Amino acid sequence: MKSIRSFMIATVLLLAAQTGFSQKTPAAQTVGPEKGSLLIVGGGKVGPEIWSKFIELAGGESANIIIIPTAGDDSTINRGVFKEKELLESLGVHTVSILHTRDPKVADTEKFAAPVKKATGIWFVGGRQWKIADAILNTRTHRELNNLLNRGGVIAGTSAGATIQGSFLLRGDTKGNSILVGDHLQGLDFIHNVAIDQHILKRNRQFDLIGVIRSKPELLGIGIDESTAILVQKDTFEVLGTSYAAVYESGTLNSPAPFVLLGRGQQYDLKNRQVIATGTKPATLISQ
Repeated sequence: MKSIRSFMIATVLLLAAQTGFSQKTPAAQTVGPEKGSLLIVGGGKVGPEIWSKFIELAGGESANIIIIPTAGDDSTINRGVFKEKELLESLGVHTVSILHTRDPKVADTEKFAAPVKKATGIWFVGGRQWKIADAILNTRTHRELNNLLNRGGVIAGTSAGATIQGSFLLRGDTKGNSILVGDHLQGLDFIHNVAIDQHILKRNRQFDLIGVIRSKPELLGIGIDESTAILVQKDTFEVLGTSYAAVYESGTLNSPAPFVLLGRGQQYDLKNRQVIATGTKPATLISQ
């Protein structure tokens, strides 16, 4: 898989140099949080660069971090052992707690949402994104998560914890994650007009968002590979980690370059839907 992926990227880099990449006027504005940060991870092994950035944004050793494992299976949650909590504590964070319910009535109570008022960082664990939506969407806890961003905190998550951060809930069907547009369509909307996919190169998903964005041209598609994250602050994101993030914009889906791949350190303007020039030309996939 690694050799195939390397060949694909090397090939399209050459083609990209010949064709370039252009954006058209977006159908709808895509904006990130006015304050605070989002760290959106594409699954797989989360490397030290990403964990370090999360801890830094949350306040370092004095951070107050809440892990939300709701996307996971009940059997895993009920064991009460969370590797993310152990890792953060081993990295020097003194205050790490768990917040979980499957009942939106509970998530809508002052008592349940109260810990979020004191938190500086949130980490959503992977699993199935619709489980998070069922429990938290449009509750008091959801409002407090937005308040956390408004006071400068960070919300992060991997895999399902990445997709839930968009406005459109991709792979949100209870029957299986191979259904792209399913019975759950609404994410937590920390970024407006965005659909987020994960594991895109590792699981050969890099073309899946094309059809979704073609049918919903108001959306911007963002796909993130494993061990890779995008850091969203206001209307810009930057790529962290070891692989690539892909961007799908309705105006380019029928062009020779239907989406663009961005690597570590490269940036994207969410509001104007265009790559930010950083001195390194992005790789572009030319055809399916």
